Amino acid sequence: MAVEYSWPSKEKATQIGKRHTRLDGLEKSTGAAKYTYDINLKNQLIARALGCPHAHCKIKSIDTTAAQAVKGVVHIEPLRKVDDEIEWQGEMILVVAAESEAAAAEGCEKVKIEYEMLPSFTSEEDIAAAKAAKRTIKGGGKAVTVKEPGDDDDEDEFVTKEIERLLKEAAYTVDGYYGIDAITHSCLEPHGSTVEWQGNKLMVHLSTQNVSGTDEGFAKDLNITSDDVEVHCDFIGGGFGSKFAPDYWGIAAARISKATGRPVKFMLTRAQEQQLGGNRPSGYMKVKLGANKDGIITVWDSEHWGSAGAIPGGVSHTVVPYVFTPPNYRRLQTNLKTNTAQSRAWRAPNHPQASAMTQTAIDDLAAKMQANSLDVFLKNLGTDEKPLISGAKPSVYKAEIELAAKLMDWNAKWHPHGKGDKKGSIVEGLGMALHTWGGGANSSNCLLKIYPDGGVETTCGTQDLGVGTRTVLAVVLAETFGLTPDKIKVNIGSSRMPVSGPSGGSTTVGGICESHRRAGQDAFASIAELVGKKLGVDPTKLEAVGGRVQVIGDASKGVSWKEACTLIGMRPLEVNGSYKSGVDSPLSSKQVGGVQMAHVAIDRDTGIIKMRKFVAVQDIGLVVCRQQAESQVYGAVIMGIAAALFEQRITDPKTGSFVNAELSNYKLARLGDIGEVVVEFYEPESERSRGVIGIGEPPAISPIAAISNAVCNALGVRVPVVPLTPQRVLAALKAKA
Repeated sequence: MAVEYSWPSKEKATQIGKRHTRLDGLEKSTGAAKYTYDINLKNQLIARALGCPHAHCKIKSIDTTAAQAVKGVVHIEPLRKVDDEIEWQGEMILVVAAESEAAAAEGCEKVKIEYEMLPSFTSEEDIAAAKAAKRTIKGGGKAVTVKEPGDDDDEDEFVTKEIERLLKEAAYTVDGYYGIDAITHSCLEPHGSTVEWQGNKLMVHLSTQNVSGTDEGFAKDLNITSDDVEVHCDFIGGGFGSKFAPDYWGIAAARISKATGRPVKFMLTRAQEQQLGGNRPSGYMKVKLGANKDGIITVWDSEHWGSAGAIPGGVSHTVVPYVFTPPNYRRLQTNLKTNTAQSRAWRAPNHPQASAMTQTAIDDLAAKMQANSLDVFLKNLGTDEKPLISGAKPSVYKAEIELAAKLMDWNAKWHPHGKGDKKGSIVEGLGMALHTWGGGANSSNCLLKIYPDGGVETTCGTQDLGVGTRTVLAVVLAETFGLTPDKIKVNIGSSRMPVSGPSGGSTTVGGICESHRRAGQDAFASIAELVGKKLGVDPTKLEAVGGRVQVIGDASKGVSWKEACTLIGMRPLEVNGSYKSGVDSPLSSKQVGGVQMAHVAIDRDTGIIKMRKFVAVQDIGLVVCRQQAESQVYGAVIMGIAAALFEQRITDPKTGSFVNAELSNYKLARLGDIGEVVVEFYEPESERSRGVIGIGEPPAISPIAAISNAVCNALGVRVPVVPLTPQRVLAALKAKA
């Protein structure tokens, strides 16, 4: 019978949207879960890489004689050669494979390399120095004005004069500087793999966000075909956008394994993870904005710069100003080439930096007006008919702001910037920010089996980044068949399984829900046909609920799930589920909005900031697993707090060295730094009916701007660049004094 794909209503849903214990929670909490780092194969070699100690140099000579003589060293794999130019510290030069980790490390120490030092540049915030060093490259830009130039006008000259006029006529203006330093991904499980050749077949245990896609990467670089490679990953200890590819160290491991005929385990050291594993580009901005007497922004003029590493790039100008779209604006992007490792996708690429650099300016507008920041944000939303924003609808943001304000008790706590009560040297403040994200479903395929004894098993080449993928799949199928999630067997984590998209951009849950709900509904339609014949009823009038297949609303006319499955026959019923990204569907959608508010306390004498409370209100369409979805938001907020207050990649301006490339020096938030976090989903039927939309990226966007604005509200002075370290807080106070 024809199947119309849909989700059950809120009233009828028995599993969807409920709170569920994570199916793999016990494995993870007891240490039984095996991550790539835990994989050890018989007779394996341990690989350790020698990284370049300099940020910019040329290799003059390499002598591995002493390294080869180290007891236990089996193989040395060169990655770079004499005369190669190295453009960032940590870049791997060679790999030593040995019988033990200690022997591999000693082998690296014994290698003698001569370098020719070259000038380095890592001062990402210093645009003047970058220009003087010829390290800047145009990154694009755009200008829009309500009034258009005449046919004889020079367009650039017209825009400049028009923006000057609009700023002059504005009731309020802000002339500000804002910035955000580069941070690293800091994956708890470093990048790496354990590889083994089984004849001409390569088995790879890889810490990856892309189980179905990395086999191609290995095959291409090793001159074999993808069917000769199997990539396996049951659990991953952090990726955040940095683990989509095999990486050259994964290829090196495979080559060493081929050369030695032995399995090879090659995981990055902690310092290498910080240096090479991935980082988020920096961004710094000068902006002038003008607003009318009501605080509605009429003109925006900004120039921003930053670095994505040795290959120029940075925060895209297309997200400036962030979410808000004034009628007149000019934005200019400049990219810097620095001697730092190349950036990688970091949760919601471009958005956290754009939010931090631009929504702080909007808060400064509120401060200039001595107005409530919440009112200024609200006024600049526009209406659904005439939006002044992009992304989610103004009505969604308005409702979310009102909900967040209630949860924060904003109206009772808020005070004009710098005019709150003081308790000794302690002052408190509130700040807010808002964000948007796509989150549309990725492509996904699955193979669903219904066994004659009632067993349900699904196989899908997706991965679990720690977000509860297994639980989500089980809940979707349990809902479809009227079972409980523990009755569903979920197989994921191998490139041999049906192809599913990489986990990036908050696309995984949407994709796997699509493929599995489709497969589930198709399978149930087949079973309903059989049960309908047995009962003599219309199969379209049957439902699966409470472990039974029965006439809708009539438990007396039906059979148990197990009895229904016996009608399948001797062999399992196999159904393929498939969804292609971008296809309109009633099961998933895209584009969400969220609002976040921060309450902070600051010691003006020490510059130390403490989080009091953080509220995150988020639209995600249909909530599949409430507890896991909330966990996503908690995790994102904690990452945002760390980025706002602690995280920064610090380099020596003279040598270019990454000086805090160890977790002992690279500060992250601890439990006591987080404060109270309140998570609330905005889920009226208008949003729920849109279907599943990804949640991983969006709540990681706004925390930095919200916290920066709260600090400004408390102090009455902007600390322009994050992280908001005590030194920067004290410097900002001193500059104001």
